[in-house]
Parts: sequence; structure tokens; C-alpha cells
Amino acid sequence: MGKLTVRALHAVLVVVLAGTVFVQAGMVWTLVSGSDPEDGSLPLTPLRVITILGMVSAQVALVAVWRLVAMVRRGTVFSHAAFRYVDLVIGAIVAAALMWFAVTAVNAPGQRDDPGVTVIMGGIGVAILGVALIVLVLRMLLAQAVARDVEAAQMQAELDEVI
Repeated sequence: MGKLTVRALHAVLVVVLAGTVFVQAGMVWTLVSGSDPEDGSLPLTPLRVITILGMVSAQVALVAVWRLVAMVRRGTVFSHAAFRYVDLVIGAIVAAALMWFAVTAVNAPGQRDDPGVTVIMGGIGVAILGVALIVLVLRMLLAQAVARDVEAAQMQAELDEVI
């Protein structure tokens, strides 16, 4: 992975992480201070709590991706240590899907006249779970690569002994 790519990805990760922290701080302030600028037509407190938790899941994924990029840069990504970070990304995506389903459930009573919105939101939640499955498949590919790397190292060691 090139230096420019790593720097660009780090810049994106920093901006997104800072943005989520800023939004979380504002939402927590609104919850704590009780100054609700909305008219109260939706149950805003549950939506804000769900949003804050959803952003936490995004932040966990961002930090895990940062660590994986660092491992790629060092050339150590094909090791068992990488699985911890990939598992964190998968868990964060599943948590985000669960938060989305919670938003869908909170929003559903207001959609009685148009239940299609709730169906679409449920479909988006299923799509988010699909992303977790894609990352799980990529984890399996990483496991195969690590196994092949270990096997190649063992064969090289045996070849070195023979020579």
C-alpha cells in the first residue's frame, strides 16, 4: 500500500472520527441539558441514544481499520493479530445494523399510513448485515492467506535445513 493511499485513508478516518465525536458531544449535551429544539413529534430521546450508540459502533470500526492499515504498512497484516481487528469491524457493523433496526422500530409507529418506509428501512438494515457478511468472507480469505504464509515459512525453514 502506497504512502499516499495510507495518508489519504488516515485523513478520511480522522475527519470521520472527529465528526462523529462532535455530533455525539452535541447530542449528549442536548440530552443532558434538556434543551430540545424539536417539536416533539417523534420520540427524540430514544432516537438520540440510538444514534449515539450507532456512532460508537462506527468509531470502533474506524479505530480497527486504522490499526489494520498500520499492520499493512508494517507488512504484518498476514498474522493472527489481524483477526482481532477484523472481528471488531464485523462486530461494529452488526451493532450498527442492530441500531438501525432499533431506529426502524422507533420510527415504525409514525409510519402507519405509509408502511413502505418501514419496509425500506428494514431492507437497509438487512443490507448493513450483508456488509458484515462480506467482511466475514474477507476474514476467511485472510485466514487462508495466513495459513499459506505459515505453511510457506515452514517449508522455507525445512529447505534451509536441507541446504
